[in-house]
Amino acid sequence: MATIIPRWEWRVFGDGFGAAEAALAAQTPRTVEESDELYLLSAAAANVKVRADLLDIKLLREVDADGLERWEPVMKQGFPLPAAAVSTVFDALGVDPPPHTRAADTLEQLLAELVASGGGVRAVTVHKRRVRYTLGGCAAEAADVVADGRGVRTIAIESEDASAVIAAVRGVGLDASVNTSYPRGLAALLADGPARFAVIDVGTNSVKFHIGERDAGGRWRTIVDRAEMTRLGENLDVNNRISTEPLERTVTAIAGMVEEAGRHGVRATAAVGTAGLRAARNRDDVVAAIRARTGVTVEVIPGEEEGRLAYLAVQAELGVGDGSLVVFDTGGGSSQFTFGQGPHVDERFSVPVGAVLYTERFGLAGAVGPEVLGDALAAISADLSPIDGRPPPDALVAMGGAVTNLTAVKLELATYDPDKVQGAVLDRAEIDRQIERYRVRDADARRATVGLQPQRADVILAGACIVRTVMDKLGQETLTVSDRGLRHGLLIDRFGT
Repeated sequence: MATIIPRWEWRVFGDGFGAAEAALAAQTPRTVEESDELYLLSAAAANVKVRADLLDIKLLREVDADGLERWEPVMKQGFPLPAAAVSTVFDALGVDPPPHTRAADTLEQLLAELVASGGGVRAVTVHKRRVRYTLGGCAAEAADVVADGRGVRTIAIESEDASAVIAAVRGVGLDASVNTSYPRGLAALLADGPARFAVIDVGTNSVKFHIGERDAGGRWRTIVDRAEMTRLGENLDVNNRISTEPLERTVTAIAGMVEEAGRHGVRATAAVGTAGLRAARNRDDVVAAIRARTGVTVEVIPGEEEGRLAYLAVQAELGVGDGSLVVFDTGGGSSQFTFGQGPHVDERFSVPVGAVLYTERFGLAGAVGPEVLGDALAAISADLSPIDGRPPPDALVAMGGAVTNLTAVKLELATYDPDKVQGAVLDRAEIDRQIERYRVRDADARRATVGLQPQRADVILAGACIVRTVMDKLGQETLTVSDRGLRHGLLIDRFGT
């Protein structure tokens, strides 16, 4: 075999890849090739295939901190295959070789021995149409693949220079997907279960994690849906920088989520950051630290995009009709508003109104007097001036940790039940009741409240005040609660309906 230098590779499988597809489409292809191949799949990580009557083996030698894989070609041999080469095939596939008396094997003899070994080797017929490009100084290809009758698209970027590969990968957004080798990608394609995808929402107060399973009809089923309170924006109002301890808590949480996604066989993960990261002067360093420790690149999105994704989630999950609709999502560092008519968005914007900000400014984590509460409400009202003077909508839908906790308390949910919270109705009287309850108690005392997440006890008063103020300004006696939020809209937007 001619000398081949091992290359670093990043490969993704899916239906389409947005910016990466556009970047490749803007270029003139170097070559276009079609081939019929036979892949031998096993529990081992080796890439073993037959193409043009040659047995080709590549072994995974290294995975770097960015998740790039370094593959080394170790064999390219024609048939009949010598006995020593047959032994190499069995070793690569992690299968014990049988006693061997022939000097060489035909392909048919090799396949018969692999099947007889009982090692779970599967032979998969694959047709590829590959279009090759150059991207960022690296070799790139987009391929349409049909494996045993099932189709998928794959894009790969590779080079001897790992830094060039990861730069090209990030430049077209492919780092939002899991680096997946051909053997693992084909195994996932041929698996009987539906495709699973994950999203991570890195907020000022919490990191939300969701895994959805999409069936053949495009319907989504929740596999995992949880949040961890990491307080990334702790003291952000003081120095406009994310501090070491909140960052460490957040990185630890995201690393656990990535590990969990792997256990659930997730094909791709999308991660976004919101108000806390938008406001932080050191956000680039924070994003780099998260990427270095977890392999996840967090895309910091504008508030308007938050609003669009939240609106998308509401339209997909709640029957809100075709009238005028306002969807708002209040978090730790900001609130997003989307105004629309039925499925059509007319306006969306973000304001820096979040529960963490007012909690720290007015000491709302503790018991406060009516005067302090009044000052906080006045400040919130002033900061929410962009929604002043608007006509009352036909429907108001709220989402976010504050409103879902208010609902869980109303329903006295000792164990949170998203299906009971989804679509519930809150009125002004209930919110006023809870505001007064939290005003006269400090965070420790609030934690005894059935339905309230203990980690949210210090910010719940500020959150309730924001929700109440929005209702006042938009002339609403009631609102509908959506347990689905940014993460659900992101799942739909990035991975299909």
